[in-house]
Amino acid sequence: MLDLQRLRALHAVSVHGTVGAAAVALGYTSSAVSQQIAKLERETRTVLLERRGRGVRLTDEARQLVAAAQELMAIVERAETELEERRGRPSGRLTIAAFASAARGLMPSVLADLARRHPALDTRLTEIDPHLSVDLVARGAVDLVVAHDWDIAPLPAPAGVEQAVIGDDLCDLLVPRGHPFAARSAVRREELGGERWICPPPGRVCHEWLVRTLRADGHEPDIVHQADENPTLVALVAAGLGIALIPRLGRGPLPEEVVEVPLDPLPARRLYALWRSGAARRPAIAETVRALREHWPRVSAHTPR
Repeated sequence: MLDLQRLRALHAVSVHGTVGAAAVALGYTSSAVSQQIAKLERETRTVLLERRGRGVRLTDEARQLVAAAQELMAIVERAETELEERRGRPSGRLTIAAFASAARGLMPSVLADLARRHPALDTRLTEIDPHLSVDLVARGAVDLVVAHDWDIAPLPAPAGVEQAVIGDDLCDLLVPRGHPFAARSAVRREELGGERWICPPPGRVCHEWLVRTLRADGHEPDIVHQADENPTLVALVAAGLGIALIPRLGRGPLPEEVVEVPLDPLPARRLYALWRSGAARRPAIAETVRALREHWPRVSAHTPR
């Protein structure tokens, strides 16, 4: 008889790519995940993982087990949904993935609200890139995702995944205090050519939006510095090394050396909650979406400007 928890561990390695990342997603230690898979290998008398440098590769037999695990997890999810629906209140474990600034600026108040209202609900948060998170929820690795998109880079919602709009996060142009734009009440997008830019690395939604927007206005962006974290981007702007376009959510107070200037028109990214259609009836899903929508106006109203 195959153990479901061991199959979950193997499935998590398949989704996240490494034992360490799977352990973080499951809330275990790396050694615990390795032990689960080792026991599964002994039970099946099959090699499931092969070392590849610092990572691992799933064998063909492991991929067959992962497909079976996904089917079993879907059955368990339906059973848990029906039980929770009969109880009529959120309960059990709910895994949530959110992009970095939402994890910092929105999720703490939402998770605290859920814990206060529903002590039987065990929420678990993981920070992850929005492009990756949609695939995670579709494959059953997490229960609910908080993601975002931009007008020129819409968020794909695969079959079997439902979504709800949380709200719009406005973005501003950040410039050093001595920059010519610093005294302006607004800057038009067509004026941005020839600037030195600081932004996230390629593959991030903000990077793609900046490149596409400037090229649409006939400008090739000169990206001189790249960093993942908003505080790092702000620090680079404060040092006078370039300008940046940064969303307000989770940005934090700006140092005196940095001036916020609105773009005309003002860019915005839209925040969504996404979950699998099979879990749509779970009270925990409905209550989490409610909390996200309820807290968003307060969070966005108090975001530093």
